[in-house]
Amino acid sequence: MDLTERPPAQSDGVRLPRVPAALALSCHPGPVAAVTVLVTALTVSSGPPSARWALVGAAVLTGQLSVGWCNDAYDALRDAGAARPGKPVARGAVGRRVVWGAAFTALFLCAVLSLACGRSAGAAHLTGVVAAWAYNLRLKETVLSWLPYVVGFGSLPCLVALSLPGRPWPAWWVVAAAALLGTAAHLGDVLPDIEADLRAGIRGLPQRLGTARTRRLLPVPLVAATAVLVLGPAGSAGTAGGAVLCGVALLAVVVTAACTGPRPAGAWRKTALAGTVAVASVDVLLLLARGAQIA
Repeated sequence: MDLTERPPAQSDGVRLPRVPAALALSCHPGPVAAVTVLVTALTVSSGPPSARWALVGAAVLTGQLSVGWCNDAYDALRDAGAARPGKPVARGAVGRRVVWGAAFTALFLCAVLSLACGRSAGAAHLTGVVAAWAYNLRLKETVLSWLPYVVGFGSLPCLVALSLPGRPWPAWWVVAAAALLGTAAHLGDVLPDIEADLRAGIRGLPQRLGTARTRRLLPVPLVAATAVLVLGPAGSAGTAGGAVLCGVALLAVVVTAACTGPRPAGAWRKTALAGTVAVASVDVLLLLARGAQIA
């Protein structure tokens, strides 16, 4: 019997969440919601037809759900051994087989919805989703751990652009900026857990670089992504664009400084991810302002 199918012993008065709630928590709801909302907003800003945003949003949502559930189901035993909080599968609140079933169901729905956006759009998005699954199942333990994030994030503007009438290719600067944000997301997500990951035998690129070098590297792709979005599109960046770029550079430095010193792992994670999400939000606002230029 799978250890994750049997809840651990509970003290009197402590009750595990019901299965639906535990299943919802195990999908990584924060990142799922953030990515879905941001891509849907980009779709709305890119132009008609108006019904397209719902289809693209549903495809992204199911893809992100499949990736989150795959991650928790695959890592359940490792998470249980490390006593990681916020992991319902590892705590026995929901069975591992149930989560695997949810992951594959969401993956099937993602394939159907993605291809409904068009064959090219669907192929681009499914490439990113498959890359994320590859990260969960193998690549996060290798020096290529950054690659699925680059492919996954880079595929999202491709989905949006290729779903437009005429199936136009996305502008180079949109894909480049998304890929850079994916790199930053990888560094920020792994940063708080590098020491624990090394003890568990996980040696992705950030783990090989170590905590200090990863922390210093984190601002680079964040600032680079913003620079591409400000300077890449046709036309002058102007004073406003320069101000945005300077502001993001300052925020990146603050995030790096906040992640230094002896702090709990949870605080590092929240600081790094919050900074990454904040810069990503600024970049999405830049995209929304020039939505018609993404293709």
